[in-house]
This record gives sequence, C-alpha cells and structure tokens, in this order.
Amino acid sequence: MLDIKFVRENPDIVKQNIKNKFQDRKLPLVDEAIELDKKSREIKTEADNLRSKRNKVSKQIGELMKAGDKEGAAKIKEEMARDAARLKELEAEQPVVDEQLKKVMMVIPNIIDASVPIGKDDSENVEIKRYGEPVVPDFEIPYHTDIMESFAGIDLESARRVAGNGFYYLIGDIARLHSAVTAYARDFMINKGFTYVIPPFMIRSDVVTGVMSFDEMDSMMYKIEGEDLYLIGTSEHSMIGRFIDQMIDEPTLPLTLTSYSPCFRKEKGAHGIEERGVYRIHQFEKQEMIVICKPEESMDWFNKLWSYTVELFRSLEIPVRTLECCSGDLADLKVKSLDVEAWSPRQKKYFEVGSCSNLGDAQARRLKIRARGENGNYLPHTLNNTVVAPPRMLIAFLENHLQADGTVTVPKALQPYMGGKEVLVPTKSCIK
Repeated sequence: MLDIKFVRENPDIVKQNIKNKFQDRKLPLVDEAIELDKKSREIKTEADNLRSKRNKVSKQIGELMKAGDKEGAAKIKEEMARDAARLKELEAEQPVVDEQLKKVMMVIPNIIDASVPIGKDDSENVEIKRYGEPVVPDFEIPYHTDIMESFAGIDLESARRVAGNGFYYLIGDIARLHSAVTAYARDFMINKGFTYVIPPFMIRSDVVTGVMSFDEMDSMMYKIEGEDLYLIGTSEHSMIGRFIDQMIDEPTLPLTLTSYSPCFRKEKGAHGIEERGVYRIHQFEKQEMIVICKPEESMDWFNKLWSYTVELFRSLEIPVRTLECCSGDLADLKVKSLDVEAWSPRQKKYFEVGSCSNLGDAQARRLKIRARGENGNYLPHTLNNTVVAPPRMLIAFLENHLQADGTVTVPKALQPYMGGKEVLVPTKSCIK
C-alpha cells in the first residue's frame, strides 16, 4: 500500500505505474483516493476547529455568567449545541470516509523498481543467467509420477478418494527424499545465519490483507468456516504477520529468518488441477526465507536471497536459471521479483521452482510494522524467497538424477539426510 501523501503529490507517477502494470482499469482509483483524502482532511480540520472553539467558548460562558449576562451566555450555549451536533456528524463520518480511502489505497499497486522490465505477462519475463549445464540423456525421461510409482512412492488414487484431486500420498524412499530435501534446505539456511522458525499454519484476516493483495487472497486462500482464520498459502504470511503492530529496534535489523510449513492453496484460475501430476496441487510443504531490513539494504538482500536458492539447487546438481519478472507479472505489493527455474530433461525446458520478492514497505505499512532508528521511526522493507518447495523440487530432482537403469543417484550433499544412501533402487524400472 502506498503512502497517501505520495499519491497526492505524485498522481502522474502512480498512474504511469498502473499503466506499466497493464491495469488501466485501476486508473480512476488514483483520483478517487485523492478526493477521499481531501474529504478526510477537510472533515478532520472542521472537527478540530469545532473542538478548539468549544474549549474557548466554555471559558467565555463562564465569564459571561460571572458578569451576570445570562442572555449572552444562553445564546452562546445555543451555538455550542449546534456545533456539538455538527461535531457528532463529523465524528461519525470520519471513519466511514477513512475506511473507503483505505479500501481504494489497498487496490492501487505498489511502485515497481525502475529496473523491472515492462511486459504484459509472464511470457515477457527476461532470462538473466543460467547455472549448470542442462543435459538431455540418451533415454526418454518418464513423467514424474511414473518415476515415483516405480519406487512405490506415490498413491494418487487413494488421495483422490480421501481428499479429491490436488492431493497425494508419498511413500517410502520418495517420502524420505521429500523430508531429506526440506531438512537439507533448513540446515542450508541456518548455515547462512538465518534463524529457523516453525510458524502458525493459520492466520487472521487482518494479517491476510496485510501481506497480500485482494486478487491473490481470492485465488489462493482457504477460509475456515465460522472463524476469522485462513490456512496459509506460504509461511511468509504468518512470518511477516508475527510483527503486526510492532516497533522493531533498528540495531536488531536485519531480521533473517527461515521457516518451514505446509502450504494450502485453492489454485483458483489455474486451469484445473492435474489428476496425474503433483506440479500444481492444493497442499505442499515449503522451506522459506524472510528478511526484514532497512530500506537502503533491501536490494542487496534481494540479490542475496535468490542467489541462495541457486546455490542450493546447484549443490544438489540441478541446473537452474533466473528470470526477471516483468511489470505485468508482478503481484500488486511487489517492487521487484525474480523466479528461479529448474531444468526439466523430460520437457527439455526450465520450470519454476522458486520466487524471490522485494515488497518494499508495502507489507510494513499495511501491518503497521515500524522500526525505531536514531533519526526517528520508519517502515522497514520486507522480502521473501523460496528455498525449496517439494514436490516441485522432487520433480526436478528425480528427472535430473534418473539413470538409464531406473535408479536415482543421491548427491553427496543429501546423502547424510538419506541415511547414507548413494543410490535409490526402484521396485520396478520406469524406463522403456
């Protein structure tokens, strides 16, 4: 959410930013916000003047009564009664106007960084760099669930009976691999100096609206019936929400945190949920990294965060590339975002496995998170990035480590988390 003062003083910049995001339908909101802000300030000024007048007139009535001028005092009392009625009207109107203004302001997108490429959607994202050599083996890579089934490692049919499409049972070595990857990611981030956290998996509505846009909320979040609680779509939600209405002492910044959680997503508008695959699902687990820092440090942290994901995937011998997200692919709160994509030997292309985002002070403003510095209080910046998110990581892992005989090699970095296993042996081969 932008500062209303910034919108008031820079309407053309705000409107151009909306155009750059190809959201022209939101252009009228800028003028609407300015008008509501003007009305709010006028109400406040009039109310303050009436309160100030009331204090002065109260003394004047006392003086008139002392002087025996009851008639003069009565006239002033009549005037005070009219002013009191007007003040009551203003005090009732003020929160209504302020709430209207807040709703409009929460829909106006954040100002994107000048380095963000302008484009309509993810098809216009820009490749930055590739890490590792993508390899296409001389045998056909099966679909990822076929690989998992060769290890008796997945049961989608039972999951559909229990919960419907978009869920799965992981079993045996595949389940162990899933846990090994998240444990390795946890320790990887702890070794980078991040503090490990397990957060609440449900959050209240004021936290939801503080960490994401209304469009994201509608397409992602599951609401708990009859309660003011939502299942988290990512641990970033509850991790940032932890600091709602808090004042953070500047010497403690940056706060560098890594969190584990299950994630729950409706995936509304995601072209359906695959019956066979586990690429886009309703429930998964994720290791996340979160930073709260001084504004002047946020871009340095942005570059550190995505580089950690690249480093982790390369340590597991998985080729990746980075993509700069264009303006039209940025969620409304984001200032800048970069995707990490892993190589898929089966598809012979890269696919998204993580996303790094700098949200500037948008979440801090919405959640009233402040930092106390030597030169006064200010809004810190918040950033988040995916460390790993199985099962997408499992897809990349299995495809890149599958051998011609159907076995899957385990990289040295992951072997301690797999009981020392160097190779996973299937119960039946999936290679044709």
